[in-house]
Amino acid sequence: MTPAPIDELRPRLRGPLLAAGDAGYDDARAVWNAMIDRRPAAIARCLGVADVVAGVQFARDHRLELSIKGGGHNIAGLAVCDGGLMLDMSLMRGVWVDPAARTARAQAGCLLGDVDRETQLHGLAAVLGFVSNTGLAGLTLGGGFGYLTRQFGWSCDNVVSIDLVTAEGRVVRASAREHGDLFWGLRGGGGNFGVATSIEYALYPLGPEVVAGAIAWRGEEAREVLAMYRTLTAQAPPELTCVALMRLAPPAPWLPKEIHGRPIIALFVCHTGALAEGQKLAAPIKAFRVPVGDIIQRRSYVSQQSLIDATQPKGRRYYWKSEYLPGLEPELLAQMIEHAGRIVSPHSAIVLFPLDGALNRLPADHSPAGNRDASLVLNITASWEKPGDDGANIEWARAAWRDMRPFSTGGTYINFLTEEEGDERTRAAYGKNHPRLAALKRTWDPDNLFRVNKNIAPLAGRG
Repeated sequence: MTPAPIDELRPRLRGPLLAAGDAGYDDARAVWNAMIDRRPAAIARCLGVADVVAGVQFARDHRLELSIKGGGHNIAGLAVCDGGLMLDMSLMRGVWVDPAARTARAQAGCLLGDVDRETQLHGLAAVLGFVSNTGLAGLTLGGGFGYLTRQFGWSCDNVVSIDLVTAEGRVVRASAREHGDLFWGLRGGGGNFGVATSIEYALYPLGPEVVAGAIAWRGEEAREVLAMYRTLTAQAPPELTCVALMRLAPPAPWLPKEIHGRPIIALFVCHTGALAEGQKLAAPIKAFRVPVGDIIQRRSYVSQQSLIDATQPKGRRYYWKSEYLPGLEPELLAQMIEHAGRIVSPHSAIVLFPLDGALNRLPADHSPAGNRDASLVLNITASWEKPGDDGANIEWARAAWRDMRPFSTGGTYINFLTEEEGDERTRAAYGKNHPRLAALKRTWDPDNLFRVNKNIAPLAGRG
């Protein structure tokens, strides 16, 4: 992009337009995963929908690659293009809650914590993820799951409407009543159909207190803890979600210093029902063997939503491999223990996150998020500091994935796919919904303007 076209865009924006060398340019292009180092020709820091429309029209007219940054938390760094135009939505962080209707509308630059804080003022919550610094739009457009998923389904299953700027630069609202086909595609189809500028969510009564927190045991007890966990997850009511992970103990204040850097197995527990019932269900977990740390207690839901934020800081190098699981086979758990013992970075982990419940009761084609046969997510999360350690950490994650992938449903979570994972893995994420998505792409984005994503190519011809 030459300086002249950039100057053409500048007066059409209310927000700032940044180019290389401008103050704030490097901060704006930086994302959570430090392995991503791309340089857009220009970054439009949008202040409103009109700025988004101007950016989309400009990219289309000048045939520029276009990327969209919400929270910048995607593992593949899809927020940032090389040499094109990036629309940075991070200044658009308004949240409007309607307590009577039990809905909230949030702008596309919001982080999950923004919505949690505003909805909890009214004793309500949206179905979101479990790291509060994650961007709201990317999470939701790719499906989304968290502590409330077992009760209410994917995040996108609980979307009421989405405001969108299309490839033509039109502003539309997609809902069950308006542009129903587009509404279907947006609930899991990623950023393939336009730029979401705000999302309206259904809310549910919750909190402000829940019974939640974390508990950990020495890694040597992993076999027994995982056997307990397998029984626990099979019997747990939908209000109870227990996430299991194995890693080296971080220097967290709730873990004794003598355990720091040593193998642990931990559960992150969240019960969102009646407090007395939550305490009753947590009691046998807390009493199991001899934990090295235990902070399961009555706490605010907002504090639980940010409990693991410190383990996912911006600026580390991240590489993930992920699969959906139909259940917890003993052989899978044995592989988890084996590969957790080979971890090469103090920041890496193997994680199991239960999903079963509401999402399994909907048909496979209810939305592109699909994967209605999944009971859990397996995520192998390599995380480290130095570029020189890339090879060892990536190979650890790949080796673990190779041995654990046979236990998969065959599906995978679109938001957890890395930069290198291409069309085959995108098709695995969408399964039988992929052809319908390709036809929808032909209708709404036939020239594939929105392609800096886990891309769905338009069906041949025009809609």
